[in-house]
Amino acid sequence: MSQRNSIRAEVNDNEGESEYTWQVKANDRLFHHSFKKKRFLFFKKDKYADNSIRTSKYNVITFLPFNLFEQFHRVANLYFLLIVILQTVPAISTLPWFAVMIPLLFLLFVRGFKDLLHDIARHRSDTAINNRPCDVLMGRSFCRERWRDIQVGDILRLQKDDFVPADMLLLYSSEPNSLCYVETAELDGETNLKFKQALSVTHKGLCTDESVAEFDGKVTCEEPNSNMHTFIGTLEWNAQKYSLDNDHILLRGCRIRNTESCYGLVIYAGFDTKIMKNSGKVAIKKTKLDHKMDNLVVIVFGILIFCTLCLAITAASWAKWFEERHHYIPSLQDVTPAHSAFLIFWGYIILMSSIVPLSMYITLEFIHLVHSLFIDWDVEMYFSQNNTPAKARSTNLNDLLGQVEYVFSDKTGTLTQNIMTFKKCCINTRIYGSNTEDEKNLQKVNFSWNKYADNKFCFYDQSLIDMVRQNGDELLREFFRLLAICHTVMVNRKGDELIYQAASPDEEALVTAARNMGYVFISRTQDTITTNELGVERTYKILALFDFNSVRKRMSVLVKDPDGKIKLYTKGADDVILARLHPYCSDKEITEEALDLFANETLRTLCTAYKEVDVSFYMEWSKRYHEANVSLLNRAGNLEMVYDEMEVKLQLLGATAIEDKLQDRVPETIQLLKDANIKVWVLTGDKQETAINIGFSCRLLSDDMEILDEGQICDTLNSYWENNNSLSSSRLDLLRRNIFRKHGNSLKGRKVGLVVNGDFLNEILGSCNQKDNKHSLLKRLAEKCCTRRISHSESEESLREWAFVDLASQCQTVICCRVTPKQKSMIVQLVKKYRQATTLSIGDGANDVNMIKTADIGVGISGLEGTQAVQSSDYALAQFCFLQRLLLVHGRWSYLRIAKFLRYFFYKTFASVLTHVWFACFNGFTALVVYDPWYITFYSILFTAFPVLSLGLLEQDVSDKVSLQVPELYKVGQSDLLFTYKTFSWSFLKGVITSMATFFVTFGAFVDTAGPDGICDYQAFAVTTATSVILAVTLEITFEISFWTLLSVLAVLLSPVIYFLMSLLTQTYPLFRALPTMFSFPDVSKTTLSYAYIWLIILLAVVISLLPSLVVSFVTKHISRNQVHHVSINHEYKAVAALKVNTVAMGTPFKRGTLHRRSSYAFSHREGYADLITSGRSLRRVSGTVDGTVKTKQSSSVGCE
Repeated sequence: MSQRNSIRAEVNDNEGESEYTWQVKANDRLFHHSFKKKRFLFFKKDKYADNSIRTSKYNVITFLPFNLFEQFHRVANLYFLLIVILQTVPAISTLPWFAVMIPLLFLLFVRGFKDLLHDIARHRSDTAINNRPCDVLMGRSFCRERWRDIQVGDILRLQKDDFVPADMLLLYSSEPNSLCYVETAELDGETNLKFKQALSVTHKGLCTDESVAEFDGKVTCEEPNSNMHTFIGTLEWNAQKYSLDNDHILLRGCRIRNTESCYGLVIYAGFDTKIMKNSGKVAIKKTKLDHKMDNLVVIVFGILIFCTLCLAITAASWAKWFEERHHYIPSLQDVTPAHSAFLIFWGYIILMSSIVPLSMYITLEFIHLVHSLFIDWDVEMYFSQNNTPAKARSTNLNDLLGQVEYVFSDKTGTLTQNIMTFKKCCINTRIYGSNTEDEKNLQKVNFSWNKYADNKFCFYDQSLIDMVRQNGDELLREFFRLLAICHTVMVNRKGDELIYQAASPDEEALVTAARNMGYVFISRTQDTITTNELGVERTYKILALFDFNSVRKRMSVLVKDPDGKIKLYTKGADDVILARLHPYCSDKEITEEALDLFANETLRTLCTAYKEVDVSFYMEWSKRYHEANVSLLNRAGNLEMVYDEMEVKLQLLGATAIEDKLQDRVPETIQLLKDANIKVWVLTGDKQETAINIGFSCRLLSDDMEILDEGQICDTLNSYWENNNSLSSSRLDLLRRNIFRKHGNSLKGRKVGLVVNGDFLNEILGSCNQKDNKHSLLKRLAEKCCTRRISHSESEESLREWAFVDLASQCQTVICCRVTPKQKSMIVQLVKKYRQATTLSIGDGANDVNMIKTADIGVGISGLEGTQAVQSSDYALAQFCFLQRLLLVHGRWSYLRIAKFLRYFFYKTFASVLTHVWFACFNGFTALVVYDPWYITFYSILFTAFPVLSLGLLEQDVSDKVSLQVPELYKVGQSDLLFTYKTFSWSFLKGVITSMATFFVTFGAFVDTAGPDGICDYQAFAVTTATSVILAVTLEITFEISFWTLLSVLAVLLSPVIYFLMSLLTQTYPLFRALPTMFSFPDVSKTTLSYAYIWLIILLAVVISLLPSLVVSFVTKHISRNQVHHVSINHEYKAVAALKVNTVAMGTPFKRGTLHRRSSYAFSHREGYADLITSGRSLRRVSGTVDGTVKTKQSSSVGCE
């Protein structure tokens, strides 16, 4: 205990000295266990989480109570529970106990079993991750432990290809200077490697297991947070402090690549890791129809209360009237009218309880399940290349797929394959390469003459190979020589095979292209680079390497070739390179035309240039370069000035065009979604130039679209509340202002795109980063009560958020670049909050998990970048293009089917239940049942179940092909027109008409008809009325079904057949003699329906009940068919016209000076490997001399082994 107190005192002293309160001590678990934090009331838990994760919702103990708690959040389930409780009171029970109890238990079982299966899958996933093995330092040696047993402060040893189990401080790696290469595909979907590096002090002092066991350093850093791009902390060891940043941290989910082994100190574990902080919570998602159903249950319950209350009051009045005139009847003397009314009220509540149809929820669960199976079985969404079908992981959101208004998509791995391919080039005013459309008819170039050729590289223009092999064009030689040496690519050999590793996939594509053309990058040292040029090995001395970044937009290398000439090779964005050409460059205009052509084909372009440098100029320049390189003040600025001195008067070599391969049919899918009035926003962690280029490639952006920059966005947003002197104005006040209307109207009719980055979003959406406070529930309730009225306390940030969302919603395209996973989720949340729109998020990486969970519908791409997105999604697809069938076919059909199902189900329920109201007027309001009790039991679950089930499963208005050809049909679901309060009212009115027609026609025919030639008893009346209702509601569904199949016909015909068979079965004399109270209608149907005039009564009742519906359905279907036919014809014409327009638009040259779209070269997110190369940190030196020259052996630290 004294040791713990001393530890705590030491920590408290240190906390006073620093604002960072997260302290980690190596190899000291007791230190961390001494810290506690408040959990609930007086309960506490360890401050430092263990490394186990749990994404499941239940365990063995909590499943039953928690699942029942969730299920009884549904208003309908609470209603049915109330009815079950009332049925236990004998004085008011009017139905058998099993009438509601058994269906309710069945419904709870089905939903609970479904939730259990989903949670078991989550448990299995959690178990597989938590039980992964890892080497953990225990005492003096490393032991094999499971991930879940790892704790903060432990030291881990990771091997090549291991996943990082927790957020760790890199202490040492087997690579030079403790470089560690990691793959972040599980985090952001990017497959190119990134490097981390340990501190030099730990690299030198912690290189063995023994030294690591003695390590007692202490890390002080920031509390666990969701920012994956920053880390600030210090390491205190041996009485010295060392600064730590994000370059020293290995994040959970990364994978060790090209590094044999490394040591790391666990900083954050489990749910404290950054990836888990970004994962979000598992929310219970409900569809619009679910919310509407909850409201309708309240409305229907109100109708029930109103009817039963009226009947009870009328019963009391009638009882009082009857007692006054029949006081001699002793049974009424002990019961007061009020007491009688009270019992009658509850009796009718139970009798008419099926007005909220429990069987509808059971059938709806089955329909949702089958709709999900339809998605799973759709061969059009099966991806044969990796044997991946579509998967509906959630079964209750299918109808919401037909109401999506916003799609939020990741870029890398979702829209693109993240595969760069060298497609074309322009050299010496001549264009080489082929179009993708023509490649099917062309033969691939044979590179068998080149032993270094990459077999995966494909090129289709033989003329370029012929020119290269002739070796007669000086510019062509310099062009490919530039591609072979002007880069920061690292290389390693695997036998005779060369393995390239680049900071950017673009660079790898260019070096690979030069390699196949005969200019092969072989190796490099700190100050040399070796190539094989058409079989001749040449070594260039690197005099200077000017790395690229997002500001320079170019990179250069200054070399001395084997002939002693000094040359500068430069490549970069076209606007930067063209501005640095020699004034007398003659090929500039032709190259610009080629760049326009490449850009029109949405290829990623860059320019290449070179020049010979005079030796005397170089000697003078090198002095200034050295001075700038060693300066302590403004080193970066000084180096930039020196670079500019060298990179002038260049000679243009040509241009390259790289294709960032989109997934199949991405542009067509996005165009279909846009035609369906679905807005597509791209949220990516990539840089702005890359995202814009992909926007053009997938036709989100077009040449005639105006792209708002950040300055224009700020001006527009500020104008929204210009002259607004206080923060008390509401959104409605802003909307009414002339300046707002001016900007809003200015966007109408214009093609406008919005491109912003994460830092800009932080500035204009400052309140998004605030944590939800404990009054969030009250805030939500206030927003519910005041939808468009904002209180005086609304902040400026909230108004700015709303204005930004409103502005973005008026744009045709929105692209958000360099956004964090948390920001992706916030953007989705803002759209849901301020637009009240149905949102769908689609992504493939762990950085998309939070966005997927936040959206109303989450779709995971089951690609090559891990399964975390899929595990958190509602639907899993193999390709982005399958989204069109998921939404426009399955989603639209599901919404149509369920909307029609609900409309008809409410109708048939009202048609049967409301008959009790009319019958009450003639039985003294005594809650007497008008039907056979078995008819009430089987009415919804058997007699009328199959037609409505076929409607919910098989209904179509148009085929899947027409749904894709006419995406405008999708707008019906977005407007939620098929099931509204208006359509519900029409179903209620039709139910009233049917119930009145079937009851009063039958009652009128039976009244005063007692005689030897007929029947007029209560049971015959009940059977006749029931038969009329069955036939009426069965024929009614024929007006609802638009798509007739064999199953639909059989279902409609089977319904009355089952009714007659079950009636004969439950009304036999043997059953009556055995259980007279349960089977109280012996042979009634057989006797009653044997009379011909009974069938005439039934026919008349059915015709009258269907007449209004028949007229309305005929008129409605006639109009709708004309509209669909008109839309179909117009769309065929528009499709052809649109194709022509798109073809012309893609061939239209860009407007000069409007968009720098050609400057689309994807520079690395960081400055690449230039610093590593020039400093020699990535290279192993081998002692030895040859001819007095020290030889340097290249490291194998980067290439794959």
